[in-house]
Amino acid sequence: MKWKFRGDRPIYAQLVEQLQRGILSGEFPPGAQVPSVRTLALEAEVNPNTMQRALVELETLGLLRTHRTTGRTVTEDSEMIDSAKRNLAQAHIEAFFEGMRDIGFAEKEALKWIASEAKKRPPRNDRNIEEVRS
Repeated sequence: MKWKFRGDRPIYAQLVEQLQRGILSGEFPPGAQVPSVRTLALEAEVNPNTMQRALVELETLGLLRTHRTTGRTVTEDSEMIDSAKRNLAQAHIEAFFEGMRDIGFAEKEALKWIASEAKKRPPRNDRNIEEVRS
């Protein structure tokens, strides 16, 4: 996993988001063992306490499970993962429309722009792409 941090937000929050994206994208598939706190902290070059806090947050969200003897694994609850994906997608959509309103676009104009841009881009995966574009 490549770690990227910006100075405008707490590292802990960015760790939660990046690990969540890794889970939702399948980089950490359901049931997969998650590296130890120390390993992840070394990779990300952050304090282990900060990484621990991020992992606990992901447990609270239901995306990770802790096992006494084997450490943490990604949840195998596909409904939980799908729900988290939908929630994250909803947040992106809301941020997009808010940003477009801030620069003076009405929702209909923003939707037209999205449709136009979607037609220009090659699909990243085949799943439901025709449903989205029609």
